[in-house]
Amino acid sequence: MIGESAAWRKVRSQIERVGPTDATVLIQGETGTGKELIARALHAHGPRRNAPLVRLNVAAIPANLLESELFGHERGAFTGALARRLGRFEEAGGGSLFLDEIGELDLELQPKLLRVLEEREFQRLGGSQTVRCDVRLIVATNRDLRARVNAGRFRSDLYYRLDVVPIHAPPLRERREDIPLLVTHFLDELAGELGRPPPRLSAATLARLRDYDWPGNVRELRNVLERSFVLASGDELEVDIERGEPGFTSDELSVVSRAHILRVLDDCGWVIAGPRGAAARLGIKRTTLNARLKKLGIARQPREAASDARVLAPALAAPEHDVQAR
Repeated sequence: MIGESAAWRKVRSQIERVGPTDATVLIQGETGTGKELIARALHAHGPRRNAPLVRLNVAAIPANLLESELFGHERGAFTGALARRLGRFEEAGGGSLFLDEIGELDLELQPKLLRVLEEREFQRLGGSQTVRCDVRLIVATNRDLRARVNAGRFRSDLYYRLDVVPIHAPPLRERREDIPLLVTHFLDELAGELGRPPPRLSAATLARLRDYDWPGNVRELRNVLERSFVLASGDELEVDIERGEPGFTSDELSVVSRAHILRVLDDCGWVIAGPRGAAARLGIKRTTLNARLKKLGIARQPREAASDARVLAPALAAPEHDVQAR
C-alpha cells in the first residue's frame, strides 16, 4: 500500500485496528481508489489470512444468476443445473468474502444476504438443507448507500449491518503527495514488464501529474503511465494529460501489448526460454509469457510482428482511436 499522505496513513491505521477482528467492513470510494487493495490488506491482517479470500463483483453478474453465485445451487434447481454447485459463501468458508459494487445488489436478494449476516446460515438455490456460514464479509461500493436507502433502492436494515466499520478510500486529489511515490512504483513495475530501463521524468511533467485531478484515480494514473511508456521513443517520459483522461481502452492496450511482444519474439527468433529468449528480454518468467501469448491469441507466426509494427503507429494516431474525456 504505497503512500505517506495523512489520508492514506489513516486508511492503514484503520486496517491495522480492524483487520484482526471479524467485523464487517464497508469500503466506500470512487472508482479506481484501491478498494480491493484495502480488502486484501484487511484479510491479510486478520486471523483468517491463511484461509481463502474470495472476490465477487456484484455488478458483473446478471441478477437472475447472482443468487446461485452467492449461495450455490442443487442439481435440478433450474434448467442447466446438472450438478450441485457451491456458491461463493461456501468457497470462502473459514476465510473472507469480498463483495464489490454491493450497491448494485438486487432488492430481492438483499433479505437473503441480511439473513446470512444475522443468522450465519443460508440455503442453496433449489435446496432445503441449511448450510452454516463461517465467513468474514468485506463489501465495497462507489455509490452513496445512504442515498440509495432514501430512494428505496437499498434496505436500511442491510445497510446498517454492512456499515459496522466504514473505511473511506481517498481519491488521488485528496492525497496528491502520494503521486510521485505511485509514479515511481508503476514505472518500475512497467519497466520490468516491458524489459526496458525505467524512464526519466522531468520536474515539469511530475508537477503536471500532481496538479491533475485524476477522475479515474490510481487506475487512471497507471493507465496513463503505461500508455506513455509503451509509446515512448526516448529515455525521458512525455506524459500527455491535456485531453482529460488520455488512457488506453482495453482494446488499445491489447493492440500495443501484442505488437510489442511480437517485435520482441521476432528479434529473438521466437525463442521463448533461455538467457537470450523473449521472456528474459521482456523481464518476465517463461510461464508468464506463455500465458500472455495465449491471452493475446499470439501463435507462432514470426511474420506477424513486422505487420503489426507497421500498422500500430498509424492506427493509434487515427482520429477514431482518440480517447475522449469521460
